[in-house]
Order: sequence, then structure tokens, then C-alpha cells
Amino acid sequence: MIPLRPNIATMDGYVPGFQPPDIASWIKLNTNENPYPPSPTVKEAILRELGEDGASLRTYPSASSELLRQTAGRLYGFDPSWIIMANGSDEVLNNLIRAFAAEGEEIAYVHPSYSYYATLAEIQGARVRTFSLTDKFRLADFPSRYQGKLFFLTSPNAPLGFAFPLDYIEELAERCDGMLVVDEAYADFAAGNALDLVRRHENVVITRTLSKSYALAGMRLGLAIARPEVTAALNKIRDHYNLDRVAQAACVAALHDQPYFSNHCELIKQTREFFTQELREINYTVISSEGNFVFATPPDRDGQRVYDGLFERKILVRHFSDPLLAHGLRISIGTRLEMEQTLSALREIG
Repeated sequence: MIPLRPNIATMDGYVPGFQPPDIASWIKLNTNENPYPPSPTVKEAILRELGEDGASLRTYPSASSELLRQTAGRLYGFDPSWIIMANGSDEVLNNLIRAFAAEGEEIAYVHPSYSYYATLAEIQGARVRTFSLTDKFRLADFPSRYQGKLFFLTSPNAPLGFAFPLDYIEELAERCDGMLVVDEAYADFAAGNALDLVRRHENVVITRTLSKSYALAGMRLGLAIARPEVTAALNKIRDHYNLDRVAQAACVAALHDQPYFSNHCELIKQTREFFTQELREINYTVISSEGNFVFATPPDRDGQRVYDGLFERKILVRHFSDPLLAHGLRISIGTRLEMEQTLSALREIG
């Protein structure tokens, strides 16, 4: 008998969004990917790193991602010691639980939000507590003092799209005895962010990803910003060469090209507002979003029916079986043409 830990043997693994093998023949709006390519400087940086013969790949990359941390530090206004780079922000989320929550200790998050938190907690053997949302998108029954080791707050929320106000996030930080992790995977599409709270509160960690706004989902790049004591602890437990040479070169180039980044974020936001308005014209209920997606509910509240209709037309969106979400669909924002085609399909489906 294979002696697996009992929680690993019995747990369900996280199921990512469907990736079709014939991806080019689909309108793919199910995993919040950026519809535009990354900055042209990214390709140039990758080719420079490889050189003519790829000889650079025979040696290990910078273990500390030093140039990356310096670049991110200048961009966000922090000393590099406050920044840790990661193989996607998921690596940081995983290591935060490993660093702060021993087996049997409690972590918490909002339900609904990123369902991967539950998987990571189960792997560690941590206990999970969830907090629901009020109709005004505040936490229901959050205690005056939350004593768990970690509280994950996704802002903007995925899959719903709304963002928590900064003063409310700060209030939660003051009520947490443990660490407040503000997961800002979609913050580049929002009106604001919580970076200043890291300076004001020693228990705040901000996590970011380059998958969405920088169009680098295929490179697996993320980071966290926190007090140096926290980043030092995370450094102890991460894989010592967690980012390869090519990824590091790509990331530095992407962060440097802020005009390209800003222009394409703005284009996605404009398309989001167009798509939201058009959905409302056909009587969909749409939560005002600050991410690169919307959560939309058809008039009959049958999300599965509409998902199936779109799937038949080779348009992929995300439908969740969770009873709190099954009435609607999370739809990533693609190009203007892709969203117009999706609207035409939705009108056909009815």
C-alpha cells in the first residue's frame, strides 16, 4: 500500500479552466487571459537571453531574481528586500500558508473567491474558515478580532469582479491578528490598489501576477510585496531556482514597457465597459467589474444553459457548479471583435 498522507489521498485536486487542444478555433474567454500579445520587447529580451546558440541555458539563473526585484521595486516604490518573485502568484500563496499555518491551524478567505486557497490549505493540513458576502459586498459576520493565521482577501474579487474600498481593507488589516494577504491578481484593471497598506501595517502582504495585465500567463510570473521579515521567511521555503532565465528576462522587459502595458490595460477596460452595457441591454444582470472579466447572469438565471449554448458555438466561458454562482457566468474580456461575436451568440441563445 502506498503510504500517502490521508488528506492527500482523499482530497480533490484543483481543476483549472478548460484548455481546448484546438485552441485557435475557439473564442477563449474562460481563464481571464489577456487577449493581446505581450510587449514586443518581451520577445526581444527572450531572444537576447538565448543568444544564437542558447548557451546561457546551460547555467543556472539568478536564484534571487535580483534584477527582477530591483525593477519591480522601482516600479512599485519599494526596496527590493520587500519583494519576492515567484513562479506565478500561486507559488506565493502556497508558500504563505506553508510559512504561517501549521497543520491544524486556521486560514480563512471569502466565499466566493479564488477556490485554489482551499486546495492549498488542504495540502498543508490547515483548517479553513470562510466568510460570506453581504448584498453590499462586505464580509458577513467578520469578528472584531480575527485570530486565524492568514486571511486571503481577493480584490478585485474573482469571480464577481468588484473591488473592496481601501479604507475597508485597512479596517480588516487592523482586525486581523495574523496576516492579511490581499490578492491583487486583477488590480491593474481597477481604479486603485492596496500597496500603501504594506507600508502602514506589518501584517499586510500584497500578491500580484503578470499573467493577466502583462499577457504572460504562459511564463508563470508573480510576486509578493511585504515586510522584509516576511519575504525573508518566504525565501527560505521557495524553490531556490524558481524562475528560469527566460522568464526573468521576459519579466524585466514587460515591467519596463509601461506605455505598452498601460495602453492595453485601458483598451481592456474600455471593452469591459462596452460589453457590460451591451449585456444589460439584453437584460443580463452584470456586477460592475474592476477585473478583466465580468460576472453576468442571464434573465432566467440558468448559467448552465447559456454556457452550453456558447460551448456549442465554440465560445468558452466559465460556469461554476457552486450554488452561489451557478446562476451566472464569468466571462473574460477579449478583443472588441470577440466580445461582439459573443454578444451575437448570446442573443441567438436567448
